[in-house]
Amino acid sequence: MKIVVAGALGECVHVAGVLNFLRLAEAAGWRTVFLGPAVPVEEVLEAARREQADLVGVSYRLTPETGERLLGEFAEAADDLRAAGVRFAFGGTPPVAERAQAIGFFERVFEGGEPEEAVLAYLKGQPQAGLTEADFPQTTVERIAWKAHFPIIRHHFGLPTVEATREGIARIAEAHVLDVVSLGIDQDAQANFFHPERQNPRRRGAGGVPVRSADDYRALYAASRRGNFPLLRTYSGSDDFIRLAEMYVETINIAWCAIPIFWFNLMDGRGPWNLEDSIHEHQKVMAWYGEQNIPVELNEPHHWGLRDAPDVIFVVSAYLSAYNARAFGVRDYIAQMMFNSPPGLSDAMDLAKMLACLEMIAPISRPNPPAPFPAREGGVSPPTPPQSPPTLGGKVGEGFRIWRQTRTGLLSYPLDPDAARAHLATSVYLQMALRPHILHVVGHTEAHHAATADDVIEACKLARRAVENALHGQPDMTAAPAVQERKEELIREAQVTLEAIRALAKPDVADPFTDSATLARAVTAGVMDAPHLRNNPFARGQIVTRVDQRGACVAVDPTTKRPLSEEERIADLGIRLG
Repeated sequence: MKIVVAGALGECVHVAGVLNFLRLAEAAGWRTVFLGPAVPVEEVLEAARREQADLVGVSYRLTPETGERLLGEFAEAADDLRAAGVRFAFGGTPPVAERAQAIGFFERVFEGGEPEEAVLAYLKGQPQAGLTEADFPQTTVERIAWKAHFPIIRHHFGLPTVEATREGIARIAEAHVLDVVSLGIDQDAQANFFHPERQNPRRRGAGGVPVRSADDYRALYAASRRGNFPLLRTYSGSDDFIRLAEMYVETINIAWCAIPIFWFNLMDGRGPWNLEDSIHEHQKVMAWYGEQNIPVELNEPHHWGLRDAPDVIFVVSAYLSAYNARAFGVRDYIAQMMFNSPPGLSDAMDLAKMLACLEMIAPISRPNPPAPFPAREGGVSPPTPPQSPPTLGGKVGEGFRIWRQTRTGLLSYPLDPDAARAHLATSVYLQMALRPHILHVVGHTEAHHAATADDVIEACKLARRAVENALHGQPDMTAAPAVQERKEELIREAQVTLEAIRALAKPDVADPFTDSATLARAVTAGVMDAPHLRNNPFARGQIVTRVDQRGACVAVDPTTKRPLSEEERIADLGIRLG
């Protein structure tokens, strides 16, 4: 085990930075020795020899002139240790750090503004800014492992022209603030990329960057080849899915695929496919990416939450998402959890909903997964994750891993910019209770305008500070009794909803949860429903929801507004269970 000794040098008594440095060193696997405040030069060097230190860290936060003289003396006295291979690092205020840098003795100089992950990367021996692409992991799973202790950070970005987006990506990459740029492409690029005859020039750039050729994607990727060389990803589109996927791999080395089950079709006006056929097409996309060993995210649950569906439907859709991903051969599954959807949820109930999602999907990652919950008394047997691949293929159970991704609700931001910044920080802090592997930062400008490069950089800095605060010792909010009670309630209720979906399957269907006809019927029959789907040709839209006094989103009786259990709601649909 490597050893680091550190303390505040000379007459300096400020040791908060030293202790933080040593805390990060412990997280990186070092044995640490704290020398304390105001340590004379000779005592630092004596401790370094006694402990056989691999690294010596010193700090000084007083006047630059005094610090420069002291550090010069230190460098001269420690020259034999450095010649013997001992490394030296300095931390202090920017004026003193500037003088320390000029001395040329220290391997690394910190001035206090660096993010903790940069310090941690140094302690892990990982590459620093200004190096080449080869020094930065270029796949999602490798990047997650590389930044372990911190989540990798993602942000959506796309401006109305390719050139403006290209310039913005370059600025963001050079700022070293995020790991994944999610390209926001316009609607025609999502639905009509290979069909110029269907494109409408009047809506060019509506909702994102108007990419119209593979070279456009290559130009955007080239812009990211600097700074910390962030990964790129984009929408999976709503037509010509496999052709788009092949192009994304070739042009932007897509970090992961994001695809829904029930959406991006005629039901929500985002694509040309009907509900049942689009489900089947989406499953084919999962299988294709699984064959390429590229992670897959099912951006499904939040589509229900954004349409005011009750929490239980959010949880059920999270289960169906992981279930289908595994069934169709995905090895690395990204479980996306959008908080604040709908916006009125309380933090406690929001957290409970996400814990229910995670507990429901956890068994799916096991080689021979059991049922995710016990059979309900008086009900039919609960669903069991697939043991053999359905018709589309895929190597089921072969190293299926779940990666947690959290994000702030799209519709939850206030218009006031100061309030929006506060909302971003508090939402991210809450999300850190789940220790996400991926943090999808949703910019604080969301309620006002699409994020510029400067907005993205600011939002990521705000989020990173919230992450650092949480990692310093966040209390366990998941243990609150109200959170745990609601989690268990949602799991029980979700079992009923899943039983109802099984009940809709025809007798010859081997697996209702991967059968596109059964899944489509779950929507048309009203089992999967949301208030915003009223008057939709594919959905019932008859469900009514309210945020109750706990801050949970529940289904209610349309007339009395009394909360409905899932058994009552399903019975009202005429679906018989058991």
